[in-house]
Amino acid sequence: MDKRAQILLKTLVEHYISAGQPIGSRTLLQHSGLDVSPATIRNVMSDLEQLGFIASPHTSSGRVPTKKGYRLFVDSLMTVQPLDNQSVAQLKTGLSSPNQQELISSAADMLSQLTQFAGLVMTPKRVRNVLKHMEFLHLSEKKILVILVTEDGQVQNRILMAEKAFSASELIAASNYVNSHCQGLTLDELQHKLKQELQQMQADINRLMSAALDAAGQPEQSAKETVVISGERNLLQVDELSTNVTSLRKLFEIFERRTALMQLLDHSQRADGIQIFIGGESGYLPLDECSLITAPYEADGQVVGTLGVIGPTRMAYERIIPIVDITAKLLSNALSNQ
Repeated sequence: MDKRAQILLKTLVEHYISAGQPIGSRTLLQHSGLDVSPATIRNVMSDLEQLGFIASPHTSSGRVPTKKGYRLFVDSLMTVQPLDNQSVAQLKTGLSSPNQQELISSAADMLSQLTQFAGLVMTPKRVRNVLKHMEFLHLSEKKILVILVTEDGQVQNRILMAEKAFSASELIAASNYVNSHCQGLTLDELQHKLKQELQQMQADINRLMSAALDAAGQPEQSAKETVVISGERNLLQVDELSTNVTSLRKLFEIFERRTALMQLLDHSQRADGIQIFIGGESGYLPLDECSLITAPYEADGQVVGTLGVIGPTRMAYERIIPIVDITAKLLSNALSNQ
């Protein structure tokens, strides 16, 4: 794509985001700064349409950006705006609580207030879950209680259904092995050690220990507790979303269940910096008319969660991206200073 086409596409996307109406050739000629004829503008627009970056609604001679057009705009053409001092001050004030749960709720509220869309924050994961003690207790023939205590005082109780019956002496032997060889390891390190060093042990016991660690690694929180959402009702005011009742209903089902959002945020947690999902890029059909902007946040240098904003594809990306970015940084500082 040549420079002229890039300028016209950038101008079209920016004006469509601002006005919400299909953009015609005359508007582009007035605002693009290009010294070209109206015929040249129309030819370039026709080329962009054939390439799939813009489309012509049936009710208008103007054009609107497609999701492919938004993607090129976000990746190559957008000029990100610095966040104004008032918004930064508002974020700093809102993210000053000494209570972790209040910080998470405030971060979701701030994202919603500053963007007028839905703000969401994945609650922090424990960075280092270090084992202090593990015990297997016999409940019934194949039902076993696993008690796992970590060095920070957290106690997890999980019930396992074993493939075979274990004697009390076998369960004691398994407990003794873990407690004598694996204290001070994180759960991830312990799982790795089991795979490496338990080859000589009875296979059934090996599987029992692996199942216990898998269960311990699964959060006890429900999806609703793991993702905090604020301002989802703001999306009812967005014309592109409110006119499609079926899509809106499916979108609010995602907000209610949260499982899909948790998976998306968990995936984004492994990325470096800002992630932008436009429409179907998220992989979830109810978000096909939405965009999701996310950023990971840290505590003491370790990534522990993700936050973000859900809004329509027609959102002011250049303004919302820094809001998400700075919120993640300020939340990271607040958690690290606790």
